[in-house]
Amino acid sequence: MNDRALLTLRPLVPDDVPALDVLERRLFGAAAWSPAGLAEEIVGPGRWYVGATYGAGPLVGYAGLWFDGQDAQVMTVGTDEAYQGRGIGRVLLDALVGHAEAVGATSVLLEVRVDNEPALRLYAAAGFEKLGLRRGYYQPENKDAWTMRLDLTTRERS
Repeated sequence: MNDRALLTLRPLVPDDVPALDVLERRLFGAAAWSPAGLAEEIVGPGRWYVGATYGAGPLVGYAGLWFDGQDAQVMTVGTDEAYQGRGIGRVLLDALVGHAEAVGATSVLLEVRVDNEPALRLYAAAGFEKLGLRRGYYQPENKDAWTMRLDLTTRERS
């Protein structure tokens, strides 16, 4: 199934941690958050996490945002490997940006591995601009990351 019209977004809750843990490990391997870390993160102060499902089906994607009172930080955008390439990541990212606007953020920031071409295309298509390079940011892989920013003060609202 790949019809975005049937995709449902909902806030994540602690009961979602087992499904999140599976997705995290598939997508991020050794760099995946622990179940305890996920449980704390999705309910943490200033955090907003959303999951994607097709109807009442299993979790096929998730995304998270942290807001500090000025800027919002994308914590993650992930789509189950079996569902990648169907636009779910863009729907999730748009939800994060919409939430950032709703809470009054002036910009949305993120870091993304320099070799993650699908994510770089996603963020560039959404209007994010590269700010700079962080060397050895991703551990334990020791990969570099681009820092990126979407300015919400000059962005046209849809």
